Amino acid sequence: MIKIYTSPSCSSCRKVKKWFEEQKIDYVERSIFSPSLNEKDIYEILEKSENGTEDIISLKSKVVKENKIDLDKLSTSQIVRFILDNPSVLKRPIIVDDSKIQIGYNSEEIRVFIPEEVRRLARLACARDLCKKYDDCEHKKDYE
Repeated sequence: MIKIYTSPSCSSCRKVKKWFEEQKIDYVERSIFSPSLNEKDIYEILEKSENGTEDIISLKSKVVKENKIDLDKLSTSQIVRFILDNPSVLKRPIIVDDSKIQIGYNSEEIRVFIPEEVRRLARLACARDLCKKYDDCEHKKDYE
């Protein structure tokens, strides 16, 4: 299941949700300010992020700057507690599924969340020439 961690006033969050709705891909929205954001969520996000806290925490956030937080000096459990106490430090949106993560909205990279079955069916349609001009097909990039 795809989870999208959002905040209410985030325009990138709205773009991501709109994209998933247009693609008819189910997702669960989770507000980073919701009490339901928990340690398990943060650990899952950290495990999937390529560069750990660097990927998910905004060093420009007011909380980090004012408190002169040095994330390199914190243990993982301290970082998780810090995020839970200060969810506004998270970059957003954060999109996760069973194996992937994307931070922010990127119109090209978000395509990795198109289900494999949908990609396979589109490739078959194009290969069977149901797609009139495969080489110029506007959906080609979605399914390769």
